[in-house]
Amino acid sequence: MKRIYLDHAASTPMHPQVAEAMMNVMTGQFGNASSIHAFGREAKRTVSGARDVIAASLGCFPDELVFTGGGTESDNLAIFGAVSSRQDKGKHVITTAIEHHAVLHTCQELERQGYEVTYLSVDRHGRINLDELQEAIRPDTVLITMMYANNEVGTIQPIREVGELARQHNILFHTDAVQALGSQNISCKELPVDLISFSAHKINGPQGVGALYVRRGIVLEARAHGGLQERQRRAGTENIAGITGFAEALKIASVHTEMHRQHDLALRKLLLQQLEIHVGTEHFHVNGHPDHTLPNILNISFPEVSTETMLMNLDMEGIAVASGSACTSGSLEVSHVLKAMKLPETFLHSAIRFSWGLGNTTEEIMITAEKIGTILGRLRNRP
Repeated sequence: MKRIYLDHAASTPMHPQVAEAMMNVMTGQFGNASSIHAFGREAKRTVSGARDVIAASLGCFPDELVFTGGGTESDNLAIFGAVSSRQDKGKHVITTAIEHHAVLHTCQELERQGYEVTYLSVDRHGRINLDELQEAIRPDTVLITMMYANNEVGTIQPIREVGELARQHNILFHTDAVQALGSQNISCKELPVDLISFSAHKINGPQGVGALYVRRGIVLEARAHGGLQERQRRAGTENIAGITGFAEALKIASVHTEMHRQHDLALRKLLLQQLEIHVGTEHFHVNGHPDHTLPNILNISFPEVSTETMLMNLDMEGIAVASGSACTSGSLEVSHVLKAMKLPETFLHSAIRFSWGLGNTTEEIMITAEKIGTILGRLRNRP
């Protein structure tokens, strides 16, 4: 059976050039970048070289990057580090109801510590209202944290407008750009954003490594202690192979961003066209914004069948997709993102996330649509 991987929003296959670059480090270097001997200096040069490559790709200074263990750590460091450095100014944070749990759970922890958090609502497409944000801002607001693009439905937020509003009120602004990296042209110096989280495994890089952009002049209180690494903002021996892989993946992604975007858009259009043929427009509903959206994520509800049933049937056909919902003890919880979008109950319990990228073909998309049509037809006729 041909296996088809359409869950790139969860994690992407590693690019062969990335694997090669990492293998060269893992088999040829073993020094600690903090050591002063030749082996350590060589390791230090490798980390510095990777930092330069990533900084050039993201449009920032090398010293504005903090390497982390991934997107979740980057989010945690940004949020906890930012509010800790501004406790004297206030204890109010603004976020949205559709954030990744790396942000939502961090904000909930802040509430347990005595902070007040405002969770902005979104419209039926998953986008915030700037007027609601304006009304939520208070004299004691110290941080706005909002994802660049949603990992479940692909909706892109008005990040530039939010950043400009934050600047007007002297509020720090953090955005989780983990899902947007690779498909959006992100220039840190051009965006009115103070802190930006990234992760390597969403752009065909390795799992377990990420970065946090910290604009020059922003004070960030460290969360990990025990070393002077990352300008004393994140202690611990650097993951040299992972950092090297991150740099290689981002270099490849930056060169081919537009080509990848056009490829992803073509697959998106094809999937919708094929679903119209094999399923019929009256039997599915697209969740997310029609225009402000990532090209490689498509969230669709099939009201006639539950999410779990569709996931299971597609998996048996060798097709890997996702629900976007949390899994607890083997059963799916309704997605907090779709609930925040106030979708009908039938849409909430039948949503499937398709996401594609490196290696996916038009043939795979056509097979997927045909299999969905077959599955729906079989389930309709089941006694």
